[in-house]
Amino acid sequence: MISQHTLKAQIALVQHHIVLKKGIPLDLKVLKSYNISVAAEGMHRLRFLSKSPDGQLFATDMHSLADNKAGKIYLFEDWDSATKAFKTTTVFADGLHNPNQVMFYNDKGINYIYIAETDKLSRYIYHNGDKGLKGNGQVLARFPDRGLSYKYGGWHLTRSLAQHNGKIYVSVGSSCNACVEKKEDVRAMVLEMNPDGTGQKVYASGIRNAVAIKWAGNKLWGTCMGRDLLGADKPEDLFGTIEQGKNYGWPWYFQYQQKIYPDVAMMDSAKYQHIKVPAAPPLAYCGFKAHSAPLGFDQFTNFNDPLLKGNFLVALHGSTTVKRQRGNAVVLVAGKDKYVDIVSGFLVGTADKDRLGRPCDVMMNDVNSFYITDDKNGVLYYVWK
Repeated sequence: MISQHTLKAQIALVQHHIVLKKGIPLDLKVLKSYNISVAAEGMHRLRFLSKSPDGQLFATDMHSLADNKAGKIYLFEDWDSATKAFKTTTVFADGLHNPNQVMFYNDKGINYIYIAETDKLSRYIYHNGDKGLKGNGQVLARFPDRGLSYKYGGWHLTRSLAQHNGKIYVSVGSSCNACVEKKEDVRAMVLEMNPDGTGQKVYASGIRNAVAIKWAGNKLWGTCMGRDLLGADKPEDLFGTIEQGKNYGWPWYFQYQQKIYPDVAMMDSAKYQHIKVPAAPPLAYCGFKAHSAPLGFDQFTNFNDPLLKGNFLVALHGSTTVKRQRGNAVVLVAGKDKYVDIVSGFLVGTADKDRLGRPCDVMMNDVNSFYITDDKNGVLYYVWK
């Protein structure tokens, strides 16, 4: 396992000047010997990426920070190898309720596109070359949809998807920062179901909000943001494996510097309400600085660069409080709490005006390139060696 010192010694970032069509200049720092281009722009809150069976690139767009039904799915077409950009951006679907992710899956010989919205998981038959949704689709599962803020009674409105060994997995975040969930029994957990939505059951619980989940080999990995209001440095945001049947501690415990601590306020609440608290959770593979906000990630299997090959790249969305100077970069994770910037420059100061972008997802494209989404400016970036 590469050490943090060795890792940093191998990393050199080179500045690339980019000006977006809306007039925003960025000096993005990218791993030496790599280039970066704007592959598509003009969207709103561009979120998670997915490729269809016929190799087309899709992305979700949640439109705004509000609890809204103006979300879209985009299809990027007509790649220009000279400019390293897509000539055409097609609206594949619109009028969606905060779509965070789509996924393609072949069930009994039929290809489907699965769409994760705040309130439901649905699927539509997908044919190679489709430019839009066809038919009425099937609703496979329903989820709590009371919204983002206290006004609506809940916090986490994204739903994330994964697939493995004939099963579909959906992450549903908690309704609050730290509380005992009583009204909505599918909160703060990862659900498992059959491809047609039947057989739904809890795969793992005690997960405040796994914003992204993905199988790598035979292990389910996920990013998760820790609770707020415990200070600037605790708890850490996490990245690690999620195993069947385990409880990962929320809201009773949190992780900091490879140790698990009890959440004192919640433990007092449990004692007062006579609630049996689960055992302390296992340590996550990597702890990021508090409020880094890890979102999308990908394992760079068979990538044509020894530094990245086999490792995970994670998009750190960044703290809502800019002055904390946390996140706002794509990082390489190399072990227990060891990570280093691969793409940075989205944050250049301590004021809100100094945040020029927020990485949301990162996805390996081929052995020499990858994509990054920015949900602040609605931009798709292409990085190639």
